[in-house]
Amino acid sequence: MIKSMTAFGRGECRHKGVSYVAEIRSLNNRHRDIILRMPRNHQSLEEGLRSIVSSRIRRGRVEVSFQIEGGRETSSHEVELNVPLLESYLKAFRELAGRTGIDQEVRLESLLQLKDLILIKPETCDVEELEEGLQKALIAGLDALDRMRMREGAAIEEDFVKRLDRLERYVDKVHGRVPELAEAYRERLTRKVGSMIQDMEVDQSRLAQEVAFLVERSDITEEIVRIRSHLGQFRDYLLTGDAVGRRLDFLIQEISREVNTLGVKGSDTTISRTVVEMKAELEKLREQVQNVE
Repeated sequence: MIKSMTAFGRGECRHKGVSYVAEIRSLNNRHRDIILRMPRNHQSLEEGLRSIVSSRIRRGRVEVSFQIEGGRETSSHEVELNVPLLESYLKAFRELAGRTGIDQEVRLESLLQLKDLILIKPETCDVEELEEGLQKALIAGLDALDRMRMREGAAIEEDFVKRLDRLERYVDKVHGRVPELAEAYRERLTRKVGSMIQDMEVDQSRLAQEVAFLVERSDITEEIVRIRSHLGQFRDYLLTGDAVGRRLDFLIQEISREVNTLGVKGSDTTISRTVVEMKAELEKLREQVQNVE
């Protein structure tokens, strides 16, 4: 079963008094692009979390937002006095007072305005516990995302099958027209020759040669065979359960090329009209393929 690239999933995990939430949004993209949004002081865990996402998603833009609530995360910073810097400042004040002769009392509010005198540090936490909680939330979110991607993929696959059936009927219609092309060429050529030579006798053997030449030059059997083959491959890919978006896109390009050749070689009104309908269906297929992983 194919999967859509567009979906949303949310995963939650309660681990040792801390609540972890992972919200995942996936969007269409030609390649895989993973964006993680998490607290800055936990970015050391990003590589492991990214590898989990990579193992589940082959193509598309994936945005993951993490939230951590409860436990130490509710007051995740501690304040510390930068003692060495304070001593340096006081030494500088005493030196300044000695040089200028100004003996002014150093007040606490003045010290608090000095840069980097008070250090705000994240509280230490158990990295393994944190990583385990984030991973569980992420996996739950990916499971939810996957379920939605499969539901969307099933709807896309249903649309694919409908359009493939329609294309195969068009191919049958064109193929059924092939035996009639020779007679149509003969009648058309006879009319043209007749209008040119009027009362002169037409050389039937020569006319038959020209008709045979036109039929050979306009033979579309190979194009029909290749189109049928590509449509069959398209159906086979729908059953693989793998990331097939790029392969389906390539097949549509190949089918479009053959259909264009049909339009050029099959100089027949019925075939020309059918080719237009086939191109319209292929364009709709192409738009849907952009949503497939």
